[in-house]
Amino acid sequence: MTQFVRGATCTLLTALAVAGCGGSASSGNGLAAKPPNAIVQEANNAIIHASSVHVAGSISSGSVPLTLDLDLVAGRGGRGELSEGGLTFRVITVGPSVYIQGTPAFWTHFAGASVARTLDDKWLKAPASGQFAPIAALTNMQLLFGKVLLSHGSLQKVGTSTVNGQKVVGVRDSKAGGILYVAATGRPYPVEVVKRGTGAGRIVFDRINQPVALAPPANSRSLAQLH
Repeated sequence: MTQFVRGATCTLLTALAVAGCGGSASSGNGLAAKPPNAIVQEANNAIIHASSVHVAGSISSGSVPLTLDLDLVAGRGGRGELSEGGLTFRVITVGPSVYIQGTPAFWTHFAGASVARTLDDKWLKAPASGQFAPIAALTNMQLLFGKVLLSHGSLQKVGTSTVNGQKVVGVRDSKAGGILYVAATGRPYPVEVVKRGTGAGRIVFDRINQPVALAPPANSRSLAQLH
C-alpha cells in the first residue's frame, strides 16, 4: 500500500511539474507580455488563492495509466478518485484525517486478502500525516499547486490559443516538454496541462471557486483497528 501511495503521488506530481508549468494571459489580462517565469508565479498566486478547484484527467507512467478526478478545497482538504493500472481508490481528506476506500482488487493487491475483507465497502481512516501523507498531499490545494507550478526547468512561452472555447496562453518546459495552458482573460487560472511522449496525458483544471461539500464518510475503520 505504501509503495502505491508514494508511486502514484510521484507519478502525478512529476508529470504535472515537467509538463511545462505555466501561467496565462493575453490582451485580456496582460500576462502574455510578461516573461514566462513571471507568468508562472502569477498563475500560482491566482490558483492558491481560489476557494476550490476540480482537477481531472489521465497521465501515464511508462505503459501504466493513472487517472484522477479530485475536488480540492482551500484550507480544508479534498475528495475524489484515483486509479493506477485499473486499481482504483476513493479519497477524502478533512482536516487532520484522510479516508481511503479501495476496491477489493485494490486492497488485495496492496494490503492482502485479509485487509480487503475487513475493509469491504468501508473506508480506512488514517492520520493525514505519516505513511498516508503523500495521498493527503494530493488533496491539499496549496501544496499541490505550489509543487506543480513552481517545480520546472527552463520555460518558454508558446503564445495564445483556445482550449474548450477559453482563450489561453501556454508555457512549455523546454527541458522536459509539455505545456500548461492558463486563462488569458480574467484571473490567470490554469486551464489544462498537456504532455506528450513519456508520461503523456492531459489534466484539466475547472470548476474554480464552486461550492464543494466536504465531510468525513460515515462508514470507516481506523488504521489502528487493522493491527
